[in-house]
Amino acid sequence: MKTTDKAALDDWYAVETAADLGGAPSRTRLLGQDIELVRDAAGAITVREVLDDGGRGPALPDRQRYGCVWTTLGEPGKEIFEIAEASEPDRRYVPCGWVMMRASGLRVVENFLDMAHFPFVHTDILGSEPHTEVPAYLSEIRRDVDEVWATNCTFFQPRIAATESSGAFVHLTFRVPSPFVVMLYRVCPVAPDRLDAIALFIQPIEEDLCRAQPVMYLVDSASTQTALLNFEQVIFLQDRIIVENQRPLRLPLEPRMEIPTRADGSSIAYRRWLKERGIRFGTAAGAT
Repeated sequence: MKTTDKAALDDWYAVETAADLGGAPSRTRLLGQDIELVRDAAGAITVREVLDDGGRGPALPDRQRYGCVWTTLGEPGKEIFEIAEASEPDRRYVPCGWVMMRASGLRVVENFLDMAHFPFVHTDILGSEPHTEVPAYLSEIRRDVDEVWATNCTFFQPRIAATESSGAFVHLTFRVPSPFVVMLYRVCPVAPDRLDAIALFIQPIEEDLCRAQPVMYLVDSASTQTALLNFEQVIFLQDRIIVENQRPLRLPLEPRMEIPTRADGSSIAYRRWLKERGIRFGTAAGAT
């Protein structure tokens, strides 16, 4: 059943890779509502709700950004957020494919923000023992853009990118531009004056079911597309195991339900931001 959570409805969501849409209608689900995407002979894409009687509703707003089709079931107050790196012509654009997960999309965002799990879940890639400490960093809600940011993050990573085979302490920045999107910026190994940008677009299907696609904008002219995909997919599938085993599947927003540590500053800011926005879909409180 389609949610009544207005805060969730009034946002943009990536629901398909644009290049994957052919001539046949493509059906998927967003916020508990079946939707259908159709590409006409001229290449234009139309998105509609699938009604209970099998009919189709009026055309929904849609955009094509970052290689994906975006839509909304409500009335967003602003356009889709900007990824400046997407417009830089020398970057590699690497869509990594959609992965289904039995968990709230909000849990997936929070896991992405969590550096403490790197040594234990992504051993010898994003972390390793004995480098398990998460140094202090700054997390904040940026009121001017209504986003969550975590800056001055540092962590030892044995393999910081597909191009690298040795470890180093890396500088990371995390950004949450909307409740179901999270981004990571890291110093590019082959161009230290620039940042690689990695986004995770999440399609919330039900409150405890979602699918997500990592999309990378990299300064990397050496790696093959296969190597880049394999590097990111290994990491993401490791995360999937952890996220699907968290309980509850939905994200608690009340502090007393889960006890944070010093390393959880970004999670605390994210949960506070969600609560301020009035998001219920995918939370432990639930949405109808």
